[in-house]
Amino acid sequence: MAHITFFQKPGCINNRRQLQWLQSSGHEVHPENLLQQPWTAERLMAFFDERPLSECFNQTAPAIKSGQLNPEHLSHEDALAAMIQDPILIKRPLMIIDHTHYIQGFDQQQLHQLIGLSTADSAPAMTEDLTTCPRQTTEHSN
Repeated sequence: MAHITFFQKPGCINNRRQLQWLQSSGHEVHPENLLQQPWTAERLMAFFDERPLSECFNQTAPAIKSGQLNPEHLSHEDALAAMIQDPILIKRPLMIIDHTHYIQGFDQQQLHQLIGLSTADSAPAMTEDLTTCPRQTTEHSN
């Protein structure tokens, strides 16, 4: 059983499903509100690995969807400052697993290898998309 701090956006459908899957897999999950954390550049960078910061943005955030903000055009410092100022810009979830693994996003294969995920009938399929907001998909199909 892993101990997971799970930074989520309350009300997010996929975050709720991800959290439930982790719990039903036997892990101890401590949900935290991503939007109310005292983020710093150093703290965020622990989750981002060596990825370009433009990949660490929530592409469905209102400022990005509207074109008001383009992460591709931000400097490293400006990208971090934007996420600190407006945490809705951070791609979620962020997870700290057993105080040693800092992960951004919900890569089912990575998590299954690292801590194990239930493959019971009640669990989402390993191929099911738990990263794209279903509300966005619904909006585009209307």
